[in-house]
Amino acid sequence: MIQLFKMAFRNLGRNRRRTFFSSLALGMALALLLLMASVIEDEMGTAIESAIRLQSGPLQVRARTYNESKTILKWEDLIENPDQIAAQIAALPPVKFATPRLFASGFVSVGNESAGVRVYGIDPLSEANAPYRDGLVSGEFITPDDREGLVIGWALADKLGLSAGDQVNLSVNTSNGEVDEQLFTIRGIYTTRTPGFDTFTVFLPLAKAQAITQAENHASTIFVMLKDTAQTDVVVQALQGSKYEVLTWLKMNELIVQTEDLASSFMIFFYLIVLSISATVIINTLIMSVFERTREIGILSAIGMKGGRIMAIFLAESSLIAVGGIILGLILGGLMVAYMSKYGIYIGNMGVTGYLLSDTIYAKLTIKNTVNLSILALIVTLLAGLYPSFLASRMEPVEALRAEK
Repeated sequence: MIQLFKMAFRNLGRNRRRTFFSSLALGMALALLLLMASVIEDEMGTAIESAIRLQSGPLQVRARTYNESKTILKWEDLIENPDQIAAQIAALPPVKFATPRLFASGFVSVGNESAGVRVYGIDPLSEANAPYRDGLVSGEFITPDDREGLVIGWALADKLGLSAGDQVNLSVNTSNGEVDEQLFTIRGIYTTRTPGFDTFTVFLPLAKAQAITQAENHASTIFVMLKDTAQTDVVVQALQGSKYEVLTWLKMNELIVQTEDLASSFMIFFYLIVLSISATVIINTLIMSVFERTREIGILSAIGMKGGRIMAIFLAESSLIAVGGIILGLILGGLMVAYMSKYGIYIGNMGVTGYLLSDTIYAKLTIKNTVNLSILALIVTLLAGLYPSFLASRMEPVEALRAEK
């Protein structure tokens, strides 16, 4: 076996430039795939983390008839006495905190400009609001007893040309199907670096949101954060049997999970296409090598070397090309991923709704993706070497010797 690879290495050294560019083609393909896999890994992970952190949380408790897509405000579809229910849930050992939230649809307007928003009625003192409170870029966060203040996202403020301290009209749907309007002062402007959330989300104190929507002592959901997500099933079991529905983050983020599965399936085909293109370069290299060494192959056959042995030599050559390409690919891909991981690429607001994309694309390289893509590159290269190897092994000694004359 060692002698076989020595011969293969010597043969590849006959035309170093062609061998190098063959390995480089595979390396560039692998580097590109590593970068793409890393970007997708980061984007999918960030989207799920953002959805859990900003919207769903690990768990939510809702009325069984509540329909989030319609932002229902009928009392029978809401949770009555939400503070009491939240306190009972928070008393469970695995629960870190539980806080009620009220959702309503509406729009803000200033002058001739307006924008549709989703109103979040929240308890400003709850730990659940840390992502918004910590993301303040100007002004201050609302307080529980504030009746004339709200907090808006930086993307929305930039769109409407607003600053902290400005006043806006907020119109919201109420529980009886009407629309109520009030002038509010912007207490603060926040950013989560997720334009799909910041552009459409406005925060009010829960008491004020209940008053303006005429929901009174009701909430849309109880947002539940756990000390350990591994205890999710334990908490779900503890809350089963109540008149309310318990939803996990998987159920609430089905769109993201399905998109991730679809993207993973699609990328497999894309990986194969890119590697197949690089494989054509390797096939061409080995076929040229076969025709250049026709007389040599004839001599080897004439002195008794079996076709399988000749085939093994060319497969060894393709293996060495693959190893060289993989090493180059890991180096180039590692450098590109390192740059993307540190600096990223700012994309701003892509206008995607229902999917919380960050305003900056980063990359996250995993051992799993590195190993899988390296193995895939090796397999594709070996398959690419099969035809030239078979072609060399099937040559007749007499014809091979005659062809070089």
